[in-house]
Amino acid sequence: MSTPGGFEPGTSPSGPHPRSLGWVAHGRRRWIAALLALVLVAVGVVAVHSLDRAGREAAQPAATQSETPTPSPTPTPTETPSKTAPPVPPPPPIPQHPAVAMNVLVIGSDMRGIAKDAAAHTDATGKPMDQRSDVLMLVHVPAHRRSLYIVSMNRDMWVDIPGFGGGKINAGLQYGGIDMTTQTVQQLFGITIDHTLMLDFGGFKLLVDGLGGIDVNVPVPFQSTHDTGHVFGPGVNHLNGQAALEFSRERYAFVDGDLQRVRNQQILLRAVLARLTAARALNDVTAVRSLVNFASCCLTVNKGFNPVQAAILAYSLRNLNAKAIGTMTLPTAGPGFIAGQSVLLPDYGAIAAVGAALREGRIGELAVP
Repeated sequence: MSTPGGFEPGTSPSGPHPRSLGWVAHGRRRWIAALLALVLVAVGVVAVHSLDRAGREAAQPAATQSETPTPSPTPTPTETPSKTAPPVPPPPPIPQHPAVAMNVLVIGSDMRGIAKDAAAHTDATGKPMDQRSDVLMLVHVPAHRRSLYIVSMNRDMWVDIPGFGGGKINAGLQYGGIDMTTQTVQQLFGITIDHTLMLDFGGFKLLVDGLGGIDVNVPVPFQSTHDTGHVFGPGVNHLNGQAALEFSRERYAFVDGDLQRVRNQQILLRAVLARLTAARALNDVTAVRSLVNFASCCLTVNKGFNPVQAAILAYSLRNLNAKAIGTMTLPTAGPGFIAGQSVLLPDYGAIAAVGAALREGRIGELAVP
């Protein structure tokens, strides 16, 4: 399982552990005031290299009481003045991403530890770890990059998991990490997923706090049954990382349970993307590089997705219109009971229709703003 580190191979940010924001805030609050990917994709998906000082002053010897300071000689007109530091060159441009449509799978792990360590353990040993997909979204990014479409999947939907068998779709992460989850969604829709991004609880809170919080329009007021018991009033709420996590996890406070939770997760992702595209931050090459370095502490990504590719993908979203983000929840055939578990039965007709729309570039007909 590869996890991007700093933007340049072989380097690492100095300062506190990457799970703190001190090293991110240094000289880069401009970007923090603005965040994915990736989601998408970040996600995924966050330290900026400091510029060396042009020179350092040499330490002067301290004079003792018995010494008489010697005046410095006056420069003669023939002496060469000291050289000034050369101007700092602009950052190199970020290459353009190929103008092709992409599918990015976004996973929110329910693990309270470090999900990418657990995923790496599963990948290396084949042993299951205690984590499941609390959030599962397929994000379709059209070739023009001005809009995107989110297809959410209920975590309790019963599907065939390649290499495992029948089970809830969220169990793929437990038994086979992000690879098994990716294969499950690909098989379900009959599509190719280009990249997969995963965040755990701690990483999600860190990213939201790194943005200075996000504004979320709460459609159904409620009090969280998790952690702090945060109260979400109707209308726009400014949420920090902890409150955003409770907002995205809640289902017990709603009559329709997980269905409203999925809607809230879509609202939350819209808010993050709106924050990212505010003030055209993704047009700034330095800000995009900062995004990649900042996200590297928290994201688990598919093999072969390196920091350079992450920067190129993020930069390609610079013209995204946050109001042109379409969302939908994959329909099911209703509740059922399989293998001693309460599940949601798949609606194979609806799944086939969504898969065809994704392959043919028509998903905008189903996932509406």
